[in-house]
Amino acid sequence: MIDGMPIFTASDGTRLAYHLRGRGEPLAVVPGGPMRASEYLGELGGLAAHRRLALLDLRGTGDSEAPADPATYRCDRMVEDLEVWRDHMGLEHMDLLAHSAGAALAMLYAARHPQRIRRLVLVTPNPSALGLRAVAEDRLAAARLRADEPWFGRAFPAFRAWLTGEADFDDVFLPFFHGRWDDTARAHADAELRQTNEEAGERYFAEGAFTPDATRKALAALTAPVLVYAGALDGWPSPAVARRTAEAFRHAECAVQPGAAHYPWLDAPERFVGRTLAFLDR
Repeated sequence: MIDGMPIFTASDGTRLAYHLRGRGEPLAVVPGGPMRASEYLGELGGLAAHRRLALLDLRGTGDSEAPADPATYRCDRMVEDLEVWRDHMGLEHMDLLAHSAGAALAMLYAARHPQRIRRLVLVTPNPSALGLRAVAEDRLAAARLRADEPWFGRAFPAFRAWLTGEADFDDVFLPFFHGRWDDTARAHADAELRQTNEEAGERYFAEGAFTPDATRKALAALTAPVLVYAGALDGWPSPAVARRTAEAFRHAECAVQPGAAHYPWLDAPERFVGRTLAFLDR
């Protein structure tokens, strides 16, 4: 532990950090991005008042060391990090929550170590581990739901151009990722660049990271209950894709939060915490 921050050592010698917030039963949390420091998760809308959150900084992000081998940023190469982390925390099995791209890592972990999962929560999950890929029209359909927003007229053409490969990423369409484009959402979006290891993020989904058929077979046998949590305004995953993700598991349910996009704990914290706790505390 350094300055009160827990540290453990991965199997390749990389020192990884995590942050403890709140009280109650532990809940292990894997961030998305990909490769964004766990800082952006905050207290998950107040979930820390009910659960002791252990928020992992993936290798090369936040307070964790960068590995000697950058190839270990690939999603499947970090599954062992989660297993070493679980053992370090002294948990025989764990409740695991993962957001966005982090859900791909959590699914690979559940496929490889099913006996270590007590409950699994996948929040607006990226389902690449299942072989599902983003479709531009799905994301545009979700964006069109925001047509009454004052920023829509400027943001939509830029978003469409980015999705079709005609333009680079533009901050102007960041509101589409949030159900409410208020000061909290702006601050959250403004922090993303400094919180993200872009080089690592480019390697996260590298070729060879996923074997969807094998992962689907393993997850179909998972006996732990699973909650797939989606935002009604999110384009990736859309609620329809979230439901298809839930179908990959034996005991899964899908919850869709009205008015929420990719960060539902920001859009309606009480609703997010209430629904998540209802699942975790059964």
